[in-house]
Amino acid sequence: MITVKFYDEVDDALLKFAVIVARYNKKFIYCKHINRNTYEIPGGRREDDEKIFDTAKRELWEETGAIDYKLKAICPYSVIRSDKENVSSESESFGMLYYADIKAFEKLPGYEIEKIEFFNNLPKELTYPDIQPKLFKKVVEILKN
Repeated sequence: MITVKFYDEVDDALLKFAVIVARYNKKFIYCKHINRNTYEIPGGRREDDEKIFDTAKRELWEETGAIDYKLKAICPYSVIRSDKENVSSESESFGMLYYADIKAFEKLPGYEIEKIEFFNNLPKELTYPDIQPKLFKKVVEILKN
């Protein structure tokens, strides 16, 4: 079972991922990884000695080619994975959720992302269907306020 939680703040040392819900011309941007047939929100793992905001900027560029954007921190989140058969076997990982309003792109850098596509809402074929809709919903709620 997977649970997603949102926080007002967490210790920076716990933040291992940055995920960026991004829009361009009022459409949401999703990435298609070269090894998968599903879509994902841009984001990725924090590198050693990297500030989490810098992780978000790096991942946004690596996965979309975005070069002109406004990046806003939304909130920290965690993903808890628990084994149904063994309740004591839980693991919680933390990340930072961001929103980016993108104004311009350059050519996709050519790492692991095959292409980006633009959607009015969540695509049906998600890489992480138990996590991404919750992150997406949180950002959309914040943007409405």
